[in-house]
Amino acid sequence: MLDELMEHGYDISAGTLYPILHSMEKDGLLTKEEKNVNGKIRKYYRTTDKGNDVLHEARAKAYELFKEIKN
Repeated sequence: MLDELMEHGYDISAGTLYPILHSMEKDGLLTKEEKNVNGKIRKYYRTTDKGNDVLHEARAKAYELFKEIKN
């Protein structure tokens, strides 16, 4: 996830990202699955229905803001 964010110009450390993910999980926006991959525990996050609803709303608000700035 950090590599993907870097590709888009974000410089975020794991120390910043993981508290955000834990908070989103606590709020019911994400679920976490832990898998053992080559002896290392990997965490896989997925959005919940609530998380998808919040994302849709945030995108709509961002689009409205973009339209206002553009004009």
